[in-house]
Amino acid sequence: MTNQEYDKLVQKHSHDSPIVKDCTKAFLIGGLICAIGQGFMNIYQNLGINKEDAGTLVSVTLIFLGILLTFLGLYDDIAKHAGAGTLVPITGFANSIAAPAIEFKSEGLILGLGVKMFVIAGPVLVYGISSSIICGIILEILSYFGIKPL
Repeated sequence: MTNQEYDKLVQKHSHDSPIVKDCTKAFLIGGLICAIGQGFMNIYQNLGINKEDAGTLVSVTLIFLGILLTFLGLYDDIAKHAGAGTLVPITGFANSIAAPAIEFKSEGLILGLGVKMFVIAGPVLVYGISSSIICGIILEILSYFGIKPL
């Protein structure tokens, strides 16, 4: 198959993406998740918890809700409509760890749950941690020359 034949085949079977509609849904649902997080922040602070601890509790609560919705099979349904709106918040990270763990639990605790849990989140963690270390080293080197970050 030539490149031109492949391009024709792809064009035949692909459809136009309604980008404005998709972006609007992602913005609204992602914003709703953030608003829910802010609601929990307000509740925790009204209970007398300081801002730093309330922020930690909000993260834990949103992670719990993301895992619960994944377990109930609802998170994927929401994500079908919201796209990146559900992937970017911390609930998306929780889903990316919980979904493979739930899917492969029948293979056992070690070879199923333990091995497959970070299939999706693993590369994000590796490259996120690695890039933060590299940026830290660069900033440290620049500080020796009296250059401060913005």
